[in-house]
Amino acid sequence: MLEQVLQHLEVLVSHDTRNPPRAITTGGIFEYIRTQLPDFRVEVVDHGAGAVSLLAVRGAPRRIFNVHLDTVPSSPAWTGDPLKLRVTADRAIGLGACDIKGAAAALIAAAQVTQGDAAFLFSSDEEANDPRCIAGFLAREHGFSEAIIAEPTQGQAVLAHRGISAVRMAFTGQAGHASAENALSLSAVHNAMRWGTDALAYVKAQNHLRFGGLTGLRFNIGRVEGGIKANMIAPSAEVRFGFRPLPSQDMDALHAQFRGMANADALAEYEETFRGPSLPSGDVARAEERRLAARDLADGLDLPIGNAVDFWTEASLFSEAGLTALVYGPGDIAQAHTADEWVSLEQLQGYA
Repeated sequence: MLEQVLQHLEVLVSHDTRNPPRAITTGGIFEYIRTQLPDFRVEVVDHGAGAVSLLAVRGAPRRIFNVHLDTVPSSPAWTGDPLKLRVTADRAIGLGACDIKGAAAALIAAAQVTQGDAAFLFSSDEEANDPRCIAGFLAREHGFSEAIIAEPTQGQAVLAHRGISAVRMAFTGQAGHASAENALSLSAVHNAMRWGTDALAYVKAQNHLRFGGLTGLRFNIGRVEGGIKANMIAPSAEVRFGFRPLPSQDMDALHAQFRGMANADALAEYEETFRGPSLPSGDVARAEERRLAARDLADGLDLPIGNAVDFWTEASLFSEAGLTALVYGPGDIAQAHTADEWVSLEQLQGYA
């Protein structure tokens, strides 16, 4: 079946689904998939801004496979055309081949040589932290109880991963000459830096926490902007940071902790710009119950179970909605988003 998988993958890679700019329509890659699944009931929905989903159902399945078709932008470091699939003795190279068009190609190929019940949800907005497609699907009466979300997991079932939250903080100060005695307290940049120091110390103190093979709290200050010049007290500053909690950690409590570290007189805004729940979702007891249900699903399908992972996936959205969810796909996350991205032929064959 590998030959058929590669034929589909060549076409899927050739369709430009880079996100951004997410110039994706209901035609193109979605029209190709529609034509390859003639015995499925197919519904294509345009959610706006290049977010498109295709739901294909055959029979009356209770389990759905989800694959996102959008990719990250390609970098100048590619040694060939990123939209032209190259196949060597052991790998397929192309933009999205690993993350995660390889899984889409394998599912299409498998569907064409089988006749049983099956359901696929293809989406195009995963890479922008803007899950319109999944939100739209979960808001409807869909009738599914299990979901397998394709991401590069080296052909192992992943039952747990971190949540994710992104935040923008705005600090305000009082402009003035830097020689002023109170410059240390009036500067917006100084207050932002003090907050950063306290936040880093707090995160380091969480290293003892454990959940399903994951340890500690992942945290990153991604951007700091502010001030005018060295001899002026900074009147404003902005900090962009993100954190990835364990499934057992309370997201709102962490936000309260980080917000409380800032000087209240200097903090003008604290805005969460994106949130994705952990997998499995829920409080500690509920999360463990859902993890065990996902393990039973993996065992029932004879899937090898891998370790929990630090990266976030949309499987958590399905879990939050009450479905038993796990992550399973060909490819290694270390190859995702890289120049000359590739997936091994062995894993493509195994996934199909």
